[in-house]
Amino acid sequence: MHKVLIIDDSEINLTLIRALVLKLGECEPVMFDHPLKALEWCRGNVPDLVIVDYMMPEMDGLRFIAAFRALHGRTEIPVLMITANDQKDVRYEALLGGANDFLTKPIDRIEFSARVRNMLALRTGQKFLADRAAHLADEVAERTRDIRERERELIFRISRAAEFRDPETGAHIQRMAHYSEIIARGLDLDAATCNLILQAAPLHDVGKIGIRDHILLKPGKLSPQEFDIMKQHAMLGYDLLKDSGSEILQAGAEIARSHHEKYDGSGYPRGLKGSAIPLFGRIVAVADVFDALTSERPYKKAWALDDAMRFLEEGRSTHFDPLCVESFIAGWDEALEVRQRFRDEEAPKI
Repeated sequence: MHKVLIIDDSEINLTLIRALVLKLGECEPVMFDHPLKALEWCRGNVPDLVIVDYMMPEMDGLRFIAAFRALHGRTEIPVLMITANDQKDVRYEALLGGANDFLTKPIDRIEFSARVRNMLALRTGQKFLADRAAHLADEVAERTRDIRERERELIFRISRAAEFRDPETGAHIQRMAHYSEIIARGLDLDAATCNLILQAAPLHDVGKIGIRDHILLKPGKLSPQEFDIMKQHAMLGYDLLKDSGSEILQAGAEIARSHHEKYDGSGYPRGLKGSAIPLFGRIVAVADVFDALTSERPYKKAWALDDAMRFLEEGRSTHFDPLCVESFIAGWDEALEVRQRFRDEEAPKI
């Protein structure tokens, strides 16, 4: 059913045009004898065709068309203007102002029917294309969601592949990722950035895939030479991920390379200092160390929460970015919920 908006200050003309519109079938006439009232109606309704007279009080047809076209989403709707035979200048101006076609008075019924049918056919095509575009957009969005979900699963599995070669657990990568998100939110980063670090943080130690078992799994303290080899995992992880077209993997590459840097410049692999360390690396450093300290491993017992928190506070401006530590402390209640949710014996997916 097409909505046909008719604006004319003459009741006789309104009645005539209404009757002609109804004869077309599948049309619902909406009539106004005052253009301002019609314009107000248009703010909340979208007609399929506008038929407007030129000579009207308050607002002539040209001004009405200009105001109508200025409304959101009304630029493509067909507009038919009714003018007198001797008003060529008006018709020219109306064409430039947004009218699509004209009828001259007195209205010829056959001409009216043909022109209105053509304009409604145009509107039908417009709506079909709009519906098709919306359908395609929905399909693209759905496919994109599927791709992102598979990407998240792949990232989780890549992260777990590194953890399988390490005494750490799948729950560890879940906890430190959520701790990282808590810190990011506390730093007032936008929602998309907070979600990005949540997805990318689990990749922080993916480079351990390239470290030999006799070093990675050594139960005792590493020798200086062995520790130098262990430190290579930061660059290995970066090299593994850096050329990806995925925003998450690119962020993971930067996290892998920078989360062992220290705020005073004594970290590795590049010895960066302060704000020269990428923000994601500074955030993950706090989250990763805290969870490592408070988790039991075959080679150590878990630290008490108070002791681990004290370690973070004492490491402000030396090991850790002080703002990241403050943000983690401010989100302490949330961190405890994360710790409870992701226990080592239970590792639900992010």
